[in-house]
Amino acid sequence: MKKLNKNIKRQNRVRKKLKNRSVNKIRLTVFRSSRHIYAQIVDDIEGKTLASASSLIKDSKISGSNIEAATKVGTLIGERSIEAGIKDVFFDRGKYKYHGRVKALAEGAREAGLNF
Repeated sequence: MKKLNKNIKRQNRVRKKLKNRSVNKIRLTVFRSSRHIYAQIVDDIEGKTLASASSLIKDSKISGSNIEAATKVGTLIGERSIEAGIKDVFFDRGKYKYHGRVKALAEGAREAGLNF
């Protein structure tokens, strides 16, 4: 129960910061499960997903350990967002710490050319 409360507090804190800073910006959101990691570029004003990538895709490019797969997903979401004409985003890590797979995804997206 204590861990759940910590996660909820962290998620609320992150969302509050995003709400104050991201007036007209697009958001890069991350979801991770025990086996896969997912990333989406979301426009909150229109309520649309502009680009997405995940390690669930059966592709030879996205295989390996969890951190390697997260880095590849980050570069893939970065490439797809640049193709869509998006370079500046806010990074929404949700309830997850900026560590491990989430950090690897963020670094991969930065290497691909996203700014956040």
